[in-house]
Amino acid sequence: MTTRCKFECVAVTKRKGWAGHLLVHDAEFQAVFSGSEENKAFFAATPAGKLNVSTVVPNIFEPGKAYYLDITEVEL
Repeated sequence: MTTRCKFECVAVTKRKGWAGHLLVHDAEFQAVFSGSEENKAFFAATPAGKLNVSTVVPNIFEPGKAYYLDITEVEL
């Protein structure tokens, strides 16, 4: 089963990571809750919360943009 959530990127910060050799991009997201009928529908039907992710790849996420997050159970 897959649950699709919608999150908005609220901030991206940069820091030195892993022994100071790589630039890490930390992105902070929050679940959408208003602003459009789609956002209201996602808020009513899917989990709410915050999400923080880090990557060494620049410019993947941009503050102010929304992203879908699909949560799929992994069979072990």
